[in-house]
Amino acid sequence: MKRTISYHIIICAAFVLLIFSQCTDRKNDPSDQTEKVFYPLDTFCMGADLSFTNELLDAGAVFKDSGRVTDPYLIFKRHGCNLVRVRLWHNPVWTMGTGSKMYSDLKDAEMTIKRSKEAGMAVNLDFHYSDTWADPSKQQLPAAWANADFNTLLDSVYNYTFKVLSYLGQKNLMPEMVQIGNEINPGMLFPHGNITASGWEKLGIILNKGIKAVRDASATSVIKPQIILHVAQPENVQSWVTNITSKGGVTDFDIIGLSYYIKWSKTPLNQLGMTILGLKDLFRKKVMIVETAYPWTSDGEDSYGNIFSGSDYDPLYPQTMEGQYNYLVALTRQVILGKGTGIQYWAPDWISSPRKDQWGTGSSWENNTFFDFDGNVIKGMEYMTYPYKGLMGNK
Repeated sequence: MKRTISYHIIICAAFVLLIFSQCTDRKNDPSDQTEKVFYPLDTFCMGADLSFTNELLDAGAVFKDSGRVTDPYLIFKRHGCNLVRVRLWHNPVWTMGTGSKMYSDLKDAEMTIKRSKEAGMAVNLDFHYSDTWADPSKQQLPAAWANADFNTLLDSVYNYTFKVLSYLGQKNLMPEMVQIGNEINPGMLFPHGNITASGWEKLGIILNKGIKAVRDASATSVIKPQIILHVAQPENVQSWVTNITSKGGVTDFDIIGLSYYIKWSKTPLNQLGMTILGLKDLFRKKVMIVETAYPWTSDGEDSYGNIFSGSDYDPLYPQTMEGQYNYLVALTRQVILGKGTGIQYWAPDWISSPRKDQWGTGSSWENNTFFDFDGNVIKGMEYMTYPYKGLMGNK
């Protein structure tokens, strides 16, 4: 009963704060702000998923800051990024194409982690537990585990996770955050962890194996990774976390991670703060957006069709550089309103280049990046240094 009363009080308080925030935002156009603030990670995560960066550089992509070619890791650091997210696939041989080098494997992830830390940024290591993309539409077993029974699979999850983190720890590259799975709405490691076919209990056992491996591998490390469970779209989170904690028995995690995209989410931007605040109060966990993006143009630079079309935007925020920036400031304000702990922007580096994949050459995301078609930093990246009320004592 106390929890129910508390939950309603929080929601009412959030509604009042939301109205106040919206009124204040109308008076203070973010485009007029000139002050910059660089936030430490323990204040607010200003993150960027740079999983493509190494491959793009190998393919000849060029990143510029104020017209000068610059190391992209340094660009993000200089513009307020304090954490880099990087995906890890088990054995992604398909990424080699006609070459001899894999990407998003451990070697590539190690390079990303090393360069990120050298630039002064923390890291979120995203275990997909697959050889390819894992998301709500697919959660494929790594080929090496294809014939494993359930108990053998559990050993594989534990040993793989433990070995990866122990290896990184020995190189002083222990990540500050670790995701056990990527957008695991339907479960993971199908068919074993499929919640429709196998139920929540088996998924819980799998997740607890991965979590234990993280805790064990970091037992002697100065860095103790915060563990993230990642669910796509805020409207799916409450029921999912309720089930995985009560039926799956998974409680030893630190952060509820959300994907939030205007194209797929049913939660309006002006309700996001209340949603996050409700989740935080209900589950007593940190809440963070670990994937988001917004287009700065409806155009494309190459023949690779863009995922975000000319209709995928909020009418309040047009598909312009200014519109992208204003949207991200508004989004961040909502996360802060809900007492969320950060945002990690997905693939702000995925500019067009001669890079090829299974579906095209170039990029299907170049209109969502933080760079124009000449590789120059655009205004959207500056949302990370906006002087947000509620952070670092800003009034």
